[in-house]
Amino acid sequence: MTRHGSGLWPPVTEEESHGHSYSLAPGGDVRYVLIALVLISLFLVGEVVAAILGTSLALFADAGHMLSDVSALAMSAWALRLAKRPAQGRWTFGLKRAEILSAAANGVTLVAVALLIAVEAIQRLITPHHVAGGLVLVVAIVGALVNVVAAYVLAKANRRNLNIRGAYLHVVTDLYAFIGTAIAGLVIVTTGWQRADPIASLFVVALMARSAWGLLRDAGRILLQGTPDNLSLSDVRAHLVKVEHVLDVHDLHAWTVASDLPTLSAHVVVEDRCFDSGHVPRILDALQSCLTEHFAIEHATFQLEPATHVSHEEGLHP
Repeated sequence: MTRHGSGLWPPVTEEESHGHSYSLAPGGDVRYVLIALVLISLFLVGEVVAAILGTSLALFADAGHMLSDVSALAMSAWALRLAKRPAQGRWTFGLKRAEILSAAANGVTLVAVALLIAVEAIQRLITPHHVAGGLVLVVAIVGALVNVVAAYVLAKANRRNLNIRGAYLHVVTDLYAFIGTAIAGLVIVTTGWQRADPIASLFVVALMARSAWGLLRDAGRILLQGTPDNLSLSDVRAHLVKVEHVLDVHDLHAWTVASDLPTLSAHVVVEDRCFDSGHVPRILDALQSCLTEHFAIEHATFQLEPATHVSHEEGLHP
C-alpha cells in the first residue's frame, strides 16, 4: 500500500505508518491547534493596523488570509472536540466526520478570500496606490516568523488527519505569502515600484487557490464515499479470493469515514459445505486478518453467502 503526499504537508514517518505516532491523541491535537490559534490571532490584530497605516493591499491580503487561518484553526479545534465524542444513538460512528466538514469549510473560505483579493489586486495594477514599503517589509518578516512557529507547533499534531492538514496548509500558505510580501516591500523600498504590492497579492491568491483545491478535492472524495486514493479495490479482491474456501468476492465497497478510519464491506461467496462444517468463523477471521495485514483496514463488514444466493440479490456491484 502506498501513500500519496501533498507537497506542503510533512511526510508521514515510518513509525507513524505503523500506528505509533506520538501525536495521535485528540487532546494533544487540540492543544497544538489552540496554541497556533493564539499566535496568529495576536499577530492578525497588529497586521490589520499596519495595513491601514501603510495602505498596503499585500498586507490586507495577508491579513485576510490570516483571518481565514483564525477561522480554520477555530473550526479545527471544534471539530477535534466533536470527534472525541463516543458513538451513540443515531451517530453510530460518533462525530468523526466533523473533521471533514471543517476541512471543506476551510477550503471554501480560502476560495472566497482569494477571489476578493484578486479583484482588488487587479484594480491596483491598473491604478497603483502609494504603499509604505518599509512598513510592509518589517510586518512581513515578523509575520513569516510567527507562521514558522505556528507551523512548527501544528506539525506535532496528527499528520494523517485531514482537518489538521487543512489548518496546517492555511498556516504554511501564509508563510509563503509573507515571504512574497516581504519581497514586494523590499522592491518598493529600493525602487519605488508600487505595483509590486498587488503583484505580491496575486501571488498570495495563487497559493490560496492551490491549497483550497487540494482540501476541497480530498474532502469531497470522502464526503462522496469515494475509494481512498491509496487503496486499489482490484488488489483487495485479489487478496480476499486467496483466502481458503473463498470462491468469489463481489459488491466490494471501500470508503473513509474520517481521515484515520477507512472502512470496507463485501459479499464473499464461500463453499457450501463451510456453512455445515463450522468453517464460517475461521473464514471471517482470515478475511479480517488479510485486510489488516495487507491494507491496514480494521473496520470491515463481510456477508458470507453460498454461490446460489446471488440469484436473490438485486442491484449488485462488481
